Amino acid sequence: MTDDRCGQIGTLGELRCREVINLCDGARMGFVNDIQFDFVTGQVTALIVPETGGVLGLLGRSEDAVIPWDAVEKIGEDIIFVRYAASCPSPRPKKRFSS
Repeated sequence: MTDDRCGQIGTLGELRCREVINLCDGARMGFVNDIQFDFVTGQVTALIVPETGGVLGLLGRSEDAVIPWDAVEKIGEDIIFVRYAASCPSPRPKKRFSS
């Protein structure tokens, strides 16, 4: 698949090697476990990251985080940055300082 955010990604295995970081709160969400895609168009629609519950994930698992593809901000060599939350604010415009 090809996208402006990531260049070219060949396999799910390559995505699984990348940790997902939420830009809304800086939290480490974990690693991509699976993807959702549209059977008709063949396009990726979401990344699926397993969420753990409790202290250090020892008290069980909660639901998987289904992160819409539109929430993916940047895919790097080993990290994927996302904005995943209904209350996540939009990034502020950069202030320009005149000299």
